[in-house]
Amino acid sequence: MANTKGNRRRFGSARQLPSGRWQIRYPDPVTGLTRKGEETYPTKTDAEVALTLIEADIKRDKWADPDAGKVKLSDFALARLRDRKLEESTRERYAITLRQYIQPGLGHRTISKITPARVRTWRSNLLDGGAGEPSVVKAYQLLRAIMNTAVDDELIQRNPCRIKGADTYDVPERPVLTVTEVFAVADAIGPRWRALVLLTAFTTLRFGELAALRRRDVDLTNRLVRVQRNQAELNSGRLYDKAPKSRAGFRPVAFPAEIVGDLEHHLDQYAGPDPEGHLFIGPRGGKLRRSNFRDDWIKARTAAGVSEDAHFHDLRHTGNTLAPQNGASTRELMTRMGHSSTRAALIYQHMTSNRDRAIADRMGAAVREALGRPGASGTGVAREE
Repeated sequence: MANTKGNRRRFGSARQLPSGRWQIRYPDPVTGLTRKGEETYPTKTDAEVALTLIEADIKRDKWADPDAGKVKLSDFALARLRDRKLEESTRERYAITLRQYIQPGLGHRTISKITPARVRTWRSNLLDGGAGEPSVVKAYQLLRAIMNTAVDDELIQRNPCRIKGADTYDVPERPVLTVTEVFAVADAIGPRWRALVLLTAFTTLRFGELAALRRRDVDLTNRLVRVQRNQAELNSGRLYDKAPKSRAGFRPVAFPAEIVGDLEHHLDQYAGPDPEGHLFIGPRGGKLRRSNFRDDWIKARTAAGVSEDAHFHDLRHTGNTLAPQNGASTRELMTRMGHSSTRAALIYQHMTSNRDRAIADRMGAAVREALGRPGASGTGVAREE
């Protein structure tokens, strides 16, 4: 007999439906209840192979509940963002990215239906639709993080975000103002913001770090500013202080003696009066805002004859370039910048072509000395820079 106890399957069962296709049933490894397979099969052999694979996954602890991934991506993502401990500005930025870039193309789909092919199509549609590459990269990074959580929660077995290079983009090289240009802008911008321009260029603090500085954070005797906090701005316009992103963000940064006089004048004329008063405040006593300062920067930049492509943030590149040119090691540059990784510091070290040329000139001098040759024509004897 074809269906005796001797050849009956020990795991699950297969039965033929009126349509002629085969359906499988098997015990749920968590509840023990019988559950139907997600799909049907053309032959009994195909159905039994499917049961064998499910049984193997259960034994290897690789089985995933097919119903677990049926939650919509939009619902899952909103719940995870709500549950995560995030800074207010970060939470707002993620919510905007989710709403503008992820939900329109993928939010209606269930987690289990988001495949690598659908992720590729979603990304291509964003780029083809005119979305900027930096925004698409950030959206992809957020989607990948959300799907990683789905893997951790055992809703899916593998993250479908597997596009090589989709999480990075090439940042165009920014202008680096010369020292002469920095002082030209400082002269043009007027006395209230002169110290802000000079301090940014020679300490390379970020705008939010500068806006959060208090009078007590400035040590003129030791020529230091102490970074303790960072000012953030929400879409609503509300400003608030938060801790730096990492421990590396808490740091003292030295500034050259040549700007001490400018800082003394600023503290005397424009800073908040008490130790907790802000170092930089607006003409009406309000906090420093990017939007309020932008017009002053553009006017000063134009008056100084500096490239219209130069942003206020580019002042940081001046100091970050000068430091390695004048002997700062990778670790020292990381400390000044407030970075915990070497990536940004190495970028600035690679940008210091003048320093590299000086090294090559000294190497050439050593070659000439060893070979008993005079200095190369048109270059003279290499000298220290």
